[in-house]
Amino acid sequence: MWKSILGGDEEQQQLEDNLLDEPEGLFSLSPTQRVYAFAACLLAGLVCMFLSMIVFVKPIKFALLFTFGNMLAVGSTAFLIGPGQQIRMMLDPVRIYATAIYVGCVVVALICALLIHSKILTIIAIICEICALVWYSLSYIPFARRMVSSVTIRLFDTEI
Repeated sequence: MWKSILGGDEEQQQLEDNLLDEPEGLFSLSPTQRVYAFAACLLAGLVCMFLSMIVFVKPIKFALLFTFGNMLAVGSTAFLIGPGQQIRMMLDPVRIYATAIYVGCVVVALICALLIHSKILTIIAIICEICALVWYSLSYIPFARRMVSSVTIRLFDTEI
């Protein structure tokens, strides 16, 4: 690394720059191994979210388990498409705002749970996190957000 900072060893620097761009990245996984890793990460996330329901009466533990499971489930797709492609898709102009709001809600929920220790703020942050996750997930389905907006306009006479 010091060589690349000082201007030497350009091959090493190029390898480091392309590390996230290639699906192999740090590890070279076969397609079958990628599917297994995706399934295991998704399953672990769903288990954490399910276990969070058990400790629902303790909002701080609930927030930690739910948020960790949530991040595992969202991050599981990186095994299928690669971390670089995952980040590029999250930062796509179509979903950049949904991604920013989702990540912001995750951070706020963790701050409310770990630093502030406020049960009411933690519950509000988790509700916002769930809504942000739904809106972020809808950005991957063509016309889904537009359809949800038109339904809410018809039902509640308001737009999301």
